[in-house]
Amino acid sequence: MNLSGLSSAEVAVKIKQGKINSVPHKSRNTIPRIILRNTLTIFNLVNLVLAIMIIMVGSYKNLLFILIAIANTLISIINEIRAKLTIDKLKLISEQNPTVIRNGKTLQIPSEDLVEGDLIILSLGDQIIVDARVEEGNIEVNESYITGEQNSVAKKPGDKLISGSFIVAGTCKATVTAVGADSQLAKIESTAHTIKTADSKLFSLMNNIVKYISFALIPIGALLLWARFRVDGTTTETAVTSTVAALINMIPEGLILLTSSVLALATIRLSKKKVLVQDLYSIETLARVDTICLDKTGTLTTGKMKVTDLLPVNANNQILPSNNVKTYIAAKNALETALKLILSTSNADNATSTALKQKLLKTAKFKPTEHIREIIPFSSERKYSGVVTDHATYLMGAAEFITDDKSILAAEKSLEGNHRILTVVKTTPKSVHPRPSATNEDRDERARPVTTGESERVEDESFLASPCTLLGFVLLEDEIRHDANDIINYFYDNDVAVKIISGDNLSTVTNIAKTVGVKDLNGVDLSTVKNPQYSKLVKDYTIFTRVKPAQKKQLIETMRKQGSTVAMTGDGVNDILAMKEADVSLAIGEGADAARRSAKMVLLDSDFGAVPSIIAEGRQSINNLERSTTLFLSKTVYASILAVLFTIIPIEYPYAPIEMSLLNFACIGLPGLVLALEPNTARIKNQFVKNIVNYSVPVGITVSAAMVTLAVVANLNNFPRPELLTASLFVTFAIDLAMLYQISRPLNFLRSSLLLTIVAIVVGAFCAPYTRNLLDLGFLSFDSIIVTISLASLGILFFTFLRLLTTKFLVSRK
Repeated sequence: MNLSGLSSAEVAVKIKQGKINSVPHKSRNTIPRIILRNTLTIFNLVNLVLAIMIIMVGSYKNLLFILIAIANTLISIINEIRAKLTIDKLKLISEQNPTVIRNGKTLQIPSEDLVEGDLIILSLGDQIIVDARVEEGNIEVNESYITGEQNSVAKKPGDKLISGSFIVAGTCKATVTAVGADSQLAKIESTAHTIKTADSKLFSLMNNIVKYISFALIPIGALLLWARFRVDGTTTETAVTSTVAALINMIPEGLILLTSSVLALATIRLSKKKVLVQDLYSIETLARVDTICLDKTGTLTTGKMKVTDLLPVNANNQILPSNNVKTYIAAKNALETALKLILSTSNADNATSTALKQKLLKTAKFKPTEHIREIIPFSSERKYSGVVTDHATYLMGAAEFITDDKSILAAEKSLEGNHRILTVVKTTPKSVHPRPSATNEDRDERARPVTTGESERVEDESFLASPCTLLGFVLLEDEIRHDANDIINYFYDNDVAVKIISGDNLSTVTNIAKTVGVKDLNGVDLSTVKNPQYSKLVKDYTIFTRVKPAQKKQLIETMRKQGSTVAMTGDGVNDILAMKEADVSLAIGEGADAARRSAKMVLLDSDFGAVPSIIAEGRQSINNLERSTTLFLSKTVYASILAVLFTIIPIEYPYAPIEMSLLNFACIGLPGLVLALEPNTARIKNQFVKNIVNYSVPVGITVSAAMVTLAVVANLNNFPRPELLTASLFVTFAIDLAMLYQISRPLNFLRSSLLLTIVAIVVGAFCAPYTRNLLDLGFLSFDSIIVTISLASLGILFFTFLRLLTTKFLVSRK
């Protein structure tokens, strides 16, 4: 077994043979894909067909809508590419390069530079990105991504490692056996027939709008064109332009542009706060969150720890006072020796081991005097680590997971306070054996300790059975974030419930929660709960401690089943199952590689203080998109109603494409953009569709009724087409303005200025001779003025009445 790795010459040969880890990820959002996705849309195809129809009849000035469609597409492409480039830069910062051994030297290289045969070093928290074979060391891996099985699997020299799994305990050296498209992960992704879509109300709404309108466009367009030719005196140009105007109005193409642009711009703004958004629609999901689950490490605390005290004990498991010098020094030396023995065999790089190594400065130079038979790496399932020598077993961790000796448990409990407690015990190797669960049925699913290869592997979870010797305790202190109190208050002020889920001691977590301002301090130690009823637990408690990874997942799943939209924060492999189960997950940048890869968002600076601004950004985006969507869909509603009605009514259609381009810009596009970018951090009530219906349906019905009435009156009174178009422009504008006023309340400077600007645009377009002629508008006769004012006034009153009815109906349906 060559543990010096490949030579530079061997790497060059592998690269020449193409055995390098460079394969485009199936879901990678490339620039060509962004361009194609935004260009090859059903609405662009419809616009192209309608443009060809306009060109065929020679009405070139009515082609303005195609220029708007092109502009929409270009803006959407530019915004998405900007967001992609921003995300790619942040991913380079976030991505942890694998550690390899080449030419006998350890170095880190980009993952795409790995070659078949490379010797890689894997440790706790790493995600395995290529297939490999263990050469040295022992680890435990979670293969749930591949197999769906959540329990950890022990791996020893000679065992295969599957790409996509991640390390939950131990450290090893492994030889890369398959890279790129040949790896198991790439094969699974390349043969997958379905891709999980984003859990997004916006995404679903847009898809449904596109689907239903797409189905309706062709038959309605054909019937409408046929109906136009049935109108006496209608020319081919008028029939075609009328049909095109009706179909253009049915397409809310600007809405899709606005949605993608708003989310892309939110991604760019969040990047300035060092937040990597790995799923665009997670911004929306986080905005809807009403429950956030925090693992105190890295969130309430900075993730840094320090040892405050080492407490040796006497034969009666009582803390020794330091004034009994001789006995105290002997007991403390025994405690420190056990700690050094465990730490010297561990490659763990977590906050606890770092703090202990800093306290015991000579640990790195410590040479064990006993032969080590077995290394037991720390895992979040076991909640302890240790070593087995020829003469004794030493374990360090949570007392209740190590022993059931009541005197030891009582001694540990007497120390409970603001600190974390590690219990250190010693026993003979023969006393290590599987112990049936006394308090928690979940304990039959624990991970196994790992051997060094000399002794047989213990296949069941091992616990230290009584009797054992207590050596002492280690007290550690978490460094609480300076802004933790402000963050917790922000959640409460914004109607977000806070749950604390931790693997630590109940007393420790409760005290920290109290310090940072958590209001409800009801807590439960899950290691003491037999047959847990999760639905009752999540209702009754805010703080959950001694929680195992599978239990974290179960808690999140239960909260979601009870109707909560849940965010989960985490930094370690013990959080991954829960993070994947949550509606949206946030990983701490300094956390485990596998945790960052699993998260929807990554806090690159490990600054949990950025979370309030992420929620605020999401709420601004979604709340404003809700208002803007109302504008776009109101046009779709009345356009669809009118399109259907005018396939039956054999009279002149009251709109022209170029006229609708003006209304779309003034009453929909411009206000939609302005309102979408306005600050708005109100909590989202998950009534997106209801709020849209509350405005768009009344407007749709009102405009439809007004236009049918106008068309009938114009037909009976033989209004010239320019007068009909002018009257329809001002009646529709009046009703749209009434809706804009309602949506914009309460008025502020920005919204008032917006309304005045819209009025100036429409009135200015009519007053300017060039634009009036371009839009086919004309001055109104006395009769048409009376009709226009009457319909506009009645339309505003009717819209107001319908909206009150709709609001009352929606309230009664809650």
